Amino acid sequence: MEGTQDARAVRRETVPAVPAALSQALDAIGAGAYVVDERGCIIAVNAGAEDVLGRSADDLLGYDAHDLLHRGPQGQPLPRSQCAMRQAFHDGRPAQADEDYFALADGTVRPISWLITPYDTGDHQACTLVVFHARQDGQETGPRPVPPEPALAELERLALLAEATAQLTSTLDIEDAMQRLTVLVVPRLADWVIVDLLTERDEVWRAVVVHADGETLTHHEDLQGPMPPVLEESLMPLSRALRGVASTVTGPETYHRVPDSGIAVEQRRLFDTTGMHSAAIAPIRGTREMLGALTLGRAEDPMPFTTADLPLVEDIARRAGLALDNARLYQRQRKVAETMQNHLLPQMPGVPGLQMTARYLPAPDASQVGGDWYDAFPLSDGATALAIGDVVGHDLEAAAGMAQVRNMLRAYAWAQHEPPSRIVERLDEAMEHITDVDMATMIYARIEVLEDGHWQLSWTNAGHPPPLLISQDGVARYLDAGHGVALGTGLRTSRPDAEVVLRPGSTLVLYTDGLVEDPGHIIDVGLNRLRRHAAALVHRPLAAFADQVLHRVRPTDNDDDVALLALRAPA
Repeated sequence: MEGTQDARAVRRETVPAVPAALSQALDAIGAGAYVVDERGCIIAVNAGAEDVLGRSADDLLGYDAHDLLHRGPQGQPLPRSQCAMRQAFHDGRPAQADEDYFALADGTVRPISWLITPYDTGDHQACTLVVFHARQDGQETGPRPVPPEPALAELERLALLAEATAQLTSTLDIEDAMQRLTVLVVPRLADWVIVDLLTERDEVWRAVVVHADGETLTHHEDLQGPMPPVLEESLMPLSRALRGVASTVTGPETYHRVPDSGIAVEQRRLFDTTGMHSAAIAPIRGTREMLGALTLGRAEDPMPFTTADLPLVEDIARRAGLALDNARLYQRQRKVAETMQNHLLPQMPGVPGLQMTARYLPAPDASQVGGDWYDAFPLSDGATALAIGDVVGHDLEAAAGMAQVRNMLRAYAWAQHEPPSRIVERLDEAMEHITDVDMATMIYARIEVLEDGHWQLSWTNAGHPPPLLISQDGVARYLDAGHGVALGTGLRTSRPDAEVVLRPGSTLVLYTDGLVEDPGHIIDVGLNRLRRHAAALVHRPLAAFADQVLHRVRPTDNDDDVALLALRAPA
């Protein structure tokens, strides 16, 4: 039972059925034997191994041999950096040891002696054969191979991993994550860092090539860009890493052989251009898919990488994979949310004689949506409705509430030929019973042309910052009339209406509080800033006017979304 639980704790991969000839060859060995693939997963096992380990073939096939079997003398898990067999497996060289320990099915460990060697199964797959037998108590043992020491002391290694965890998991931006990864590993571990990413269309993009000259980091954009596709049959180190097969220590001699793929050609160019004499390559894995590969290279540093360095490189790549996975998921969510917001916010209607434009900027740390909104639509009596509002919050829930309020307002405004105050009173009463919105502010207005050709604005204000009116000659004033309580307060007081005739060429600005609220300052500071800049910009075309107002007035540390609706009467 303990052995079953032990196996369940180790990830199992799907492995193909092995040729009969391989099974016969293993059975002919007078000791326990198994074969692992290039990932280290057991793909074939003989009866001798089943007897020694007390496990059936089904309990062994598909499992990572190191994770399932390799143990310390007391049965404790054996770190890969301390496992002589794992080091030989990574190096692709023969090795042997007289004293090691394998886990049995009952949870105990058995002393064993082993021999490991690369093995050709005949199907062009890089495999490894392990032959072992149980060592009897008191049996003479030779010196146990000591794995090479890692380049960093254990305390430094743990500190680096802690820093990598803190740095890489605290950003949701892919470019920022790559920049942080670069600073973490060069020049501390290598002279060069290269990151190859798999796109969502399974294309390879060389996203980072950075060289460290002391503390100076140089980006080599000429070596970045698209890469040839990954071939399933390629045995070259980068191709294997991008398939998630294994980490590898390699050098330029590997890529000076006859290339087996286009990626191998690019890797040869990389080694030739950078002068790297040694490199460690590790897969970057996400929770659901392969994301890419991390390459650390040494040119000026004369010390080559060894397989003892691979566990550290793998740990850093694992943390980079978590950061990239989260960043990609966040970007997908933002894209969906941005599409939703664009569909929720309307296009401006064409009103003869009037210029109108609108802008929306999401909160910097939100999901591209929020509760701020604007609207403009024709009314059944020929006038045009204008609205700007703010539902509390800047998330999907606020955006959904905003959509409910906006659609209800449109329905009331179209069906009821009533002044703005009465329309908003109806909306406030209905909002309490048929929406999930707790509180909102808004301005609802209607604008229509008079018989003398001038334009008249009538409005009511439900707890919202006042509209700003700027004359053609640059005199700006706030329209403070028509002010009432916010929506959702439960107060059923009568709401006021206000009217103003727009002078020719004048500009009206409706906006949400994110444009003028500045943390640490009273709102009058932001209102004065908006009035001054709007007056200075009123001579600009309306689209440029709106863009510049947002750019100049919105506080730099703003954490709220902003909606702006501007219109200009004919001169």
